[in-house]
Amino acid sequence: MKRTIIDTSNMELTEKVVSIKRVTKVVKGGRNFRFTALVVVGDGNGHVGAGLGKAAEIPEAIRKGKEDAAKRLVSVALDENNSITHDTLGGFGSASVLLKRAPEGTGVIAGGPARSVCELAGIKNIRTKSLGSNNKQNVVLATIEGLSQLKTPEEVAKNRGKSVDEIMA
Repeated sequence: MKRTIIDTSNMELTEKVVSIKRVTKVVKGGRNFRFTALVVVGDGNGHVGAGLGKAAEIPEAIRKGKEDAAKRLVSVALDENNSITHDTLGGFGSASVLLKRAPEGTGVIAGGPARSVCELAGIKNIRTKSLGSNNKQNVVLATIEGLSQLKTPEEVAKNRGKSVDEIMA
């Protein structure tokens, strides 16, 4: 996965908590409860990231997850009708997510974890299908992996040494 450093200092990031899990550790004196929060952040303008926070209290786990997600932002290539530039398949672990571009007016057709990622990335028209595992963390990371693979027509034309018109034809 290609990672570019994105300056988050002047970005207004929105957060969405995808899941909160209670984790129990059995020790000599009883049980220790901790919480794990999976948080997705995005600016609604082509940047999205996901992070995991673990702590003894839920708000602290969410805060840590948000900080982790802000460190892992990826850029998403969007087209003129706020959809993705081409169809792609993202995978993480045994989860894979099929991302298909959609015409204006389609809306976000996606399951829970993938929907959170698409909405926070600023995508307004997309169709997705979650394949394989339905583990929320892996589905979120597979969706982000798929979105980070997207290329604009300009990038493809430059790599192939052709004009954008030749690529789009």
